[in-house]
Amino acid sequence: MGRKNLLVFSGVLMVIEMALLCFVPKESINLLFAVFLANRVLSGTAEAAASGADEALAYDSLKKEGNATEWPRVLEKQMRLQSIAYMGAMSLGAAVYDPALMQRVASWLGLNIAFTQDMTLRFPLLLTLAMAILTLWTTLQMQEPNHKPVAGNPTADGYGNSIVQAFRLTSEAGHWIFKTPFALVIILAGLLFDNCIRMLVTLTSQYYRLINLPEASFGLISSGISVLGLFIPWLALKMVNKRSAVFNLWVMVSLTLVGLIGVTFVWPIIGLLPVILIRIVMYLQNFFQSHYLNRITHSEQRATVLSFKGLSFNLAYGLIGVLYSLLLALLRSRATRTETFLSATDLENLVFVQSLTWFPWYFILTMVAMLMFARWKLKNTNEHKIPG
Repeated sequence: MGRKNLLVFSGVLMVIEMALLCFVPKESINLLFAVFLANRVLSGTAEAAASGADEALAYDSLKKEGNATEWPRVLEKQMRLQSIAYMGAMSLGAAVYDPALMQRVASWLGLNIAFTQDMTLRFPLLLTLAMAILTLWTTLQMQEPNHKPVAGNPTADGYGNSIVQAFRLTSEAGHWIFKTPFALVIILAGLLFDNCIRMLVTLTSQYYRLINLPEASFGLISSGISVLGLFIPWLALKMVNKRSAVFNLWVMVSLTLVGLIGVTFVWPIIGLLPVILIRIVMYLQNFFQSHYLNRITHSEQRATVLSFKGLSFNLAYGLIGVLYSLLLALLRSRATRTETFLSATDLENLVFVQSLTWFPWYFILTMVAMLMFARWKLKNTNEHKIPG
C-alpha cells in the first residue's frame, strides 16, 4: 500500500473513531464500553498506518524538488505550528466544554438556546471530528512523489501490495537499521530519552499536586509549556547546522540529568522548572531523530524505518511502564512495613516520591550502556558525522 493510501486510510479511521464517540447514546453502559473499545482499536490502527508515512512523504516531496537540505527548516516550522495548534485546541476545547460560557456567548449572539453540561460534553468531540474530516480531505489532496526503486528492494520485485511484501519491507528495514551503525545508535539514543521522559510526563499530574500547584492550573501549565514549541525548534535548527550529533547528544544528556535529578527534590512551585527542562529535551529529541534518520535513509525504506522507530519507542514505553509498576509494588510493600502510621494518601505520596529517585539512576545506567555500545559500533567508522 502506497504512503498516500496509508494516510488516506488513517484519515478514514480517524473520522469513524470520532463519529462513534460523538453520536453514541450514553444510556447503555455496555454499548458505551463497546464503542470505547472500538475507538481505541481504530485509533491504534490509524496511528500505525500513518506512522512514518506522513513524514516520509513530506521528506521525499522536498527531495524531489532538490530541497532535501531544507528539511530542518520544514521541521522547525511544523513544530511551531503544532505548538500553536495545541494551545488553540486546549483553549477552545476548554471554552466550549463550559456550559456557562457557551450560554453567555449564545445570549450575546441573540440565540435562544439553553446549554447544559450534557450538551457541551460533546462539543470538544465534535470539533475533533471536524478536524478529522479536514485531515482526511488533506490526505486526499496529497501526491506520491515518483522515485527510482533501489536494486534488491522489495518494491522493485513485483510482490504487489500483499502481506508478504509488507513483512519483507519490514524485515529489510530492520536489517538495514542493524547493519547501519549511525541509524541504530540514533534510534537507540532516542528510545532511551523517549521512554524515560514519557514515563515521567505521564506522572506529572500527581507530581504537580505534590509541588502545591492547584489542579485548575494543570491545563494552563500544559498550554504554557507548549509555548516552548515556538522557540526550541529554532534552537534545534541552529544546533544541527552548527554542531555535531555527538555534541547535541551530550546537551540532551545533560539537560535530562538535571531535569530528572531536579524532580526528585519535589520543590514547591519551582519544582516545575525541572519538568520544563525535560519537555525541552522531548522537543530536541523529536527534531534530531527526524533530521538525522531522514538524511541517511533511502526513499523506498523511509516510511518503514520511521515506523520501525515508532514501534520500538512504543514497545520501550510499554516496558518501562511494566517496570515502573513493579517498582511501585516493591516500594509500597516496603513502606507498608516501615510506615505503619501513615494514611493511605500519605503512603501513596511517599511511594511516588521514592519512585522519582529511581529515574536518574535508570537513565544513567541505560545511557552509559548505550554510549558503550555506540562507541563499539561506530569504532573505525566516520558515522559519528552525519552523512551528506
